[in-house]
Amino acid sequence: MGRFDRRVALVTGAAQGIGLAVAELLSSEGANVYGADINLEAMSASARLLNAKGLQIVPIQLNVADRASCEAAVTSIVDKEGRLELLVNNAGITRDSLLMRMKPEDWDAVLSVNLTGAFQLTQIATKPMIGQRYGRIVNVASVVGLMGNPGQANYVASKAGLIGFTKVVARELASRNVTCNAVAPGFILTAMTEKLTEQQKEQMASIIPMRRMGTPNDVAKGIAFLLSEDAAYVTGQTLSVNGGMYM
Repeated sequence: MGRFDRRVALVTGAAQGIGLAVAELLSSEGANVYGADINLEAMSASARLLNAKGLQIVPIQLNVADRASCEAAVTSIVDKEGRLELLVNNAGITRDSLLMRMKPEDWDAVLSVNLTGAFQLTQIATKPMIGQRYGRIVNVASVVGLMGNPGQANYVASKAGLIGFTKVVARELASRNVTCNAVAPGFILTAMTEKLTEQQKEQMASIIPMRRMGTPNDVAKGIAFLLSEDAAYVTGQTLSVNGGMYM
């Protein structure tokens, strides 16, 4: 039996990167995983690849910035499974620009997906969790939410807000056996970082004590720990997975 045998999980932003790695790991350890993404075509393609490995990933379309979409996703899962136990708020976007040049619509877009999206989905998903008196929530923040980063005022604010939001959810729902934690990844090799040149990647790695960028699987393992019963007495915490980049 795996750590998540028959647990029902919802992972957002699961078509690629960290979200896909989390979906794969949870499924490999027995969870019934619903992989959600705003891009259903990409999510379906990723699910087919994992299903070909013998894993069970159900692809669903979800726009976390749209409340009706969040409600529809949770309702469909609970109607089918009778419960929802694990939630990973991983969906996120960037619209980088220096503060003085940042367009208000770019600020709004990033906060809408990264922070409001997590709020909406958590608020909706915790209803069945409270009823069943069991739930595990992990919010994917970022190292820059802890240390700041020039040119990312919107992204940093959203991730710092997510860390604070995590603590409130943890305090409010602890008595119902629902935990809420965050993971703050450092520089991770994903579709975003693949756009960088080798020189840029080397420069980024040079400021990391472990001298390498992380992988989506590095982060997925941290998330899986917080979702597991090994972390049953851990809540309101932020786990840094950054190779020592920020301590």
